[in-house]
Amino acid sequence: MKTLLGAATVATFTFGLAAEAMAEEWNVSLWGKRRAFTEHVEKLAELVAEKTGGEFTLNISYGGLSKNTENLDGISIGAFEMAQFCAGYHRDKNPSITVLELPFLGVSSLEEERKISQAVYQHPAVQDDLARWNATLLMPSPLPQYNVVGVGDAPHTLDDFAGFPVRATGGIGVAMAAIGAVPTSMSASEVRQALDSGVVKGVSFAPHAHMSFGTIETGEWWTTNLNPGTVNCPVVVNTDALDGLSDAHREALLGSVDEALDYYIDYYNSNTMERWGPALDERGIERVTFTAEELAAFEAAAAGPAAAAWIDENSARGLPAQELYDLVTGMIGQ
Repeated sequence: MKTLLGAATVATFTFGLAAEAMAEEWNVSLWGKRRAFTEHVEKLAELVAEKTGGEFTLNISYGGLSKNTENLDGISIGAFEMAQFCAGYHRDKNPSITVLELPFLGVSSLEEERKISQAVYQHPAVQDDLARWNATLLMPSPLPQYNVVGVGDAPHTLDDFAGFPVRATGGIGVAMAAIGAVPTSMSASEVRQALDSGVVKGVSFAPHAHMSFGTIETGEWWTTNLNPGTVNCPVVVNTDALDGLSDAHREALLGSVDEALDYYIDYYNSNTMERWGPALDERGIERVTFTAEELAAFEAAAAGPAAAAWIDENSARGLPAQELYDLVTGMIGQ
């Protein structure tokens, strides 16, 4: 009997160790607070936990692990296993994916943004670019066209942007500079203070961020159709951590990406955009709409020169820049 009990105890202990060994927890570095922009990561965590019976969990942190501008660096050294960042925060660190931030590409929906981003993420040159940071691109964070919330006199022509200090990153900043604005790049969490203090007079964001970071609490007007472009903010994983997963856990993670993105796009379209109009109305924010002629002039001033400069600069880096640009533009409207 003692032998049987001893064997049972050993078996139970061994099983416990095996179960513990199978458990996996990843730390995920985001910023701000939970919002539409992070719903695909939240959904991914939910799906992974469900599919693995809780054996694989994603521990999501909003700013507790790293600054958003340093998330790629954290991934590179294995400080955490998953993170989100925006390409325009550090164009020199991820030049290949900045093609997706060029102004006036003409992307018309979140679904199209998702499709094109995923195609670019699969390009070997892009994967090699991120591999320098020990990072594997997992999924995009599709965002609509950016527009400006501002204070003071509302602009009604492109000339009104001359000397206008605006928070605008990546290709949007390039576009705003083309019409005489003075773009500055800063973390999303810094913009409300910058707007309140007068450091900037306008902030370029997607609707969810204008609500999440409080610019509409200060803002007096909003451009309805400036639409200079958007930012590209991928979710990446540490490549060593991904390679170290069991087959079952890796499948649970990678096999949940499409469902998480489906959920994200539905949430953004049905939740954020439905709230946006009423949020402006409640605060008496003026809607500024530019004429077709003004918009055509904006595109002419910004689109072609920005694309040509991007291709020249990144060809010199050794990237197949023209090929990446053609990949993106060739998929638009398809």
